[in-house]
Amino acid sequence: MSGAGDFEAYDEHKGHEGHGGPFGPDGPDSPGNGNGNGNGGRGEGPDRPARIPMPRASVEDTGLPLPDPPLVLPHDVLKSLLGAWALAACSAAETATVEEHLGECGTCAEEALRLREAVGLLHQPESLDLDPTLRTRVLESCLDRRPASIPVPGWAAPYDAETARLDALLQDIGDAEWHAPVRLRWFEGDAATSRRTTVAGVIAHLVSVDGLVAVALGLEDPLGEAGAGAVRGPAVRTEAFWRASHFPPTRSVRAPWREQSHGIVRTVSFTGGDGKLAVPYGDFELPLHDAMLDRAFECWVHAEDIAEAVDYPYDPPSPRHLNRMIDLAARMLPAVLAARRRAGLAAPGAARHLVTAGAPGRTLRLEIEGSGGGEWLIPLDAPGAVGSADHEVAHVALDGVEFCRLAAGHVSPAEAAAGQVGDREAIKDVLFAAASMSRM
Repeated sequence: MSGAGDFEAYDEHKGHEGHGGPFGPDGPDSPGNGNGNGNGGRGEGPDRPARIPMPRASVEDTGLPLPDPPLVLPHDVLKSLLGAWALAACSAAETATVEEHLGECGTCAEEALRLREAVGLLHQPESLDLDPTLRTRVLESCLDRRPASIPVPGWAAPYDAETARLDALLQDIGDAEWHAPVRLRWFEGDAATSRRTTVAGVIAHLVSVDGLVAVALGLEDPLGEAGAGAVRGPAVRTEAFWRASHFPPTRSVRAPWREQSHGIVRTVSFTGGDGKLAVPYGDFELPLHDAMLDRAFECWVHAEDIAEAVDYPYDPPSPRHLNRMIDLAARMLPAVLAARRRAGLAAPGAARHLVTAGAPGRTLRLEIEGSGGGEWLIPLDAPGAVGSADHEVAHVALDGVEFCRLAAGHVSPAEAAAGQVGDREAIKDVLFAAASMSRM
């Protein structure tokens, strides 16, 4: 509502000479002024005050910009603007004109739809790298429909999957990247150590150590004459393979490695049985089913080394396979703890608690969180002792991938544990034992 003051302010202006305010240039009594005395009156008598017309708002009054006049463009020009319209690169006036045209021209509307879909492909929101589980899911789907006549044993599946993933990475790298520097890392005793090589050198290392499994299965030794004689450990075999090469390894090493990995999987599928065949590693041996898990683990670890060297994204194994790798490391820990005690590397009080095989003894609960996780009761007093919750003296919590990197010698024991409760000496022994399982 308006108050009297509004009219008083208005009256200050209405009597200006030569203007007459809003009543017109001739004053309130001129014809057509709406006071009832002229021909254009509105039925308002002389005794009634003239109605004050309200001012009309305009664009100029509001300060808003004037709207652009509509564009008139020929069909050929409108058609040429469809690409820019799909990319949202048209002006506001062009966009309005094009969209009005699309409502009238079916041909252009179809073309605009195709262009807009193409633009969506150009702006892919997700990574173009394949899901690492895709191969496994495709194979499982195929095998559900038509089971393999000679299936791959479950204990060999992680090796089959990890070699396939590494081969996919190697397919994507260029010739120059095969010579990218890579530093292999592991623990000897309680000290971290490393060895410098290249991407091709890492594959040569995998060829030589996978050869231990190949020889146990009756396949050809990749070292040839250099591998003849007594069984030697992974590091010795690798050095022999590198020395036997007349030139530094190049991408040509990929084909022998892949052929050997295919041969191993094919052979265990036909003749592997229960996987109990012994595979010598020099100073120790593993049953075939554990040796295949060990080779799958090392293939993944060194694939990450290569991926880091060439700046390539690389994911951990599937949770099911990761769980099996963790289980292998957890089962090996009691024997590694015993070997460290014999070598004088265990905590001083560890020897005071030795128990007979088959009896329960001090136990550490190893809790693995995240992908592939679970819980393991690790007997501390003898390889043959039984882990018991009633004899638990310590509890360690670790992420699954972090534990595997500890076992690979890529993480320091002092930095590995996310949570530690209980006997500090027992915890230290187990963490250093896990790191000492690593090797070149």
